[in-house]
Amino acid sequence: MSTRGVQYALLIAGFGWIASCNNDVTGPPYEPVLPAQWVGTVTNRYFPLIPGTTWRYTGQTDKGTETIVVEVLDQTRTVNGVAATVVHDAVYLNGQLIEDTFDWYAQDAEGNVWYLGEDTKELENGRVVSTDGSWEWGKNGALPGIYMWANPSAHLNEEYRQEYYRGEAEDFGKVIGLDKTVDVPLGRFTGCIQTEDWNGIEGRAESLEHKFYCPDVGVALEVPVGAPAEKVQLTQRTMR
Repeated sequence: MSTRGVQYALLIAGFGWIASCNNDVTGPPYEPVLPAQWVGTVTNRYFPLIPGTTWRYTGQTDKGTETIVVEVLDQTRTVNGVAATVVHDAVYLNGQLIEDTFDWYAQDAEGNVWYLGEDTKELENGRVVSTDGSWEWGKNGALPGIYMWANPSAHLNEEYRQEYYRGEAEDFGKVIGLDKTVDVPLGRFTGCIQTEDWNGIEGRAESLEHKFYCPDVGVALEVPVGAPAEKVQLTQRTMR
């Protein structure tokens, strides 16, 4: 199916209520038209997941310095019959691990990247205190969503689901800018796309943030709309 066809099916399932829905997690069923064919690796230019790649981000919060380390692992995980790329995401606050997550992504034959689930843990003083937000396609009604379009310019200002596990994981996204220039500690990147992302459970106003995805790099900058001083910036990127 074409990219436009996948997008159209997603919008029919959810667009009618996304725009007005914040904390309401009811509404029509989410019924995405899933790809008939998947590819083995995630090579999307704006979200490349090459095993051995590591990104390091830093930001300031009201609680101190936050450091995020994202690594694409060599392993895969079979999620509802699809071989997904595994990404490890670790968040540190003032040097202490506070969140430990394994995310699962796969790319369809058209080049769209789908988010298939995550195993996430929140920690305090080295102990797991919550696994809220964990979900996996095919379990308990959870469904995948689009994480990055093959052609973002074809979907400008269209809202879409990034994930769906009712009441637990309901993130949304929207491409709002093209050909952006981003300056972060690692350097200047051009030709980037800008998205709006928000949590449908927490509410758009409370969780809205802007992300900038740059060609052949991935995420370079995240800016919470309600707290722009707490932006998270790319400081290092390494590849094997």
